[in-house]
Order: sequence, then structure tokens, then C-alpha cells
Amino acid sequence: MKYSSEITGWGSEAKAFLKELNYIILFNDNAPSELAEISILHTVAELKSDIAVGDTVIIGDKVFEVTAVGDEAQHTFKELGHATINFAGRDVPDLPGHIMLKGDEALTEDDIQKGVKIEIY
Repeated sequence: MKYSSEITGWGSEAKAFLKELNYIILFNDNAPSELAEISILHTVAELKSDIAVGDTVIIGDKVFEVTAVGDEAQHTFKELGHATINFAGRDVPDLPGHIMLKGDEALTEDDIQKGVKIEIY
């Protein structure tokens, strides 16, 4: 396991990104308030090794494969627990801070609950 954390809360605008743009913004739960407003917050945890194409990301009971990792995503996720998790499944990141995922089942707003685990293998 490369990473394990759990959702502790979310800002008032965070779930709208999933519904409207098919991505979520993750941030450690010590994020500044202006960033917390747009983020899914999670416990601070150590990223034990770099996230790579082909890795598995599990959010609750939904399983996804990493298809691309932006140049900035490694650093910001390691340091701040911050990345944009984009579910478009493309093999090139939309932006440097994006981690692209694909899966058989879409993540929904109902999947984002306090205590839900976020794991990377």
C-alpha cells in the first residue's frame, strides 16, 4: 500500500466539481479555509512512494486505475495531500496537478462521506 487516508469533511463547493466537471479536489484536513471550501478533506497521511500509471486508487468501495499523473501532482500530494482527481481516464493529464483515473463505476456525491477510506496501491 502506497497511501491510506480517510475523508474527514468537504467544503460547500467541493461536490459540485464532481457533478459538473467529473473531478474532485483533495486536500489534507488542515487546508486553509479558502481552499477547504472547494476540497474533499482527508486525514494527513504519508505517501510511501510515487503514484504511477497502473496504480489502483480505491475510494470507499469504488476502484479506479491511474491512467496519468501530472508533473505537479506528485509534489503537492506528498506535501499537502493535494491533487485534483480527474475521472476522465485520459492518458495525458488535463493540468499539471491532475491525477487521471478510470473505473467501471463512477464516483458519486453519495460516495463522499466522513470516514470513507482513500487508498492507493
